[in-house]
Amino acid sequence: MNLDFLQNNPQLSSIDPQKLNFLMGLASENHPNNTKDMANVLMNAANSAKKSGMEFTPSETDLLVELLKQNMSPTEQKKADQIMALMKNMRRK
Repeated sequence: MNLDFLQNNPQLSSIDPQKLNFLMGLASENHPNNTKDMANVLMNAANSAKKSGMEFTPSETDLLVELLKQNMSPTEQKKADQIMALMKNMRRK
């Protein structure tokens, strides 16, 4: 997986180093090709982060999703975007 996305991303300048290490590890270990695999990776990551006492902001979560979408086809990326939009709408209510 291309980690330049993380290393060159200006959003990372304010992220906690522990979270950054977590994201880099996740990026190097997981390469989902579809939304089902991405959902599993996100759930496992959320559980692992919670056990470590980490919480991610919505923008950090968006960054993680963008990272995981890298190996997906354009169709799967669009599905992932739709799922994330639906989840955001549900959180607002």
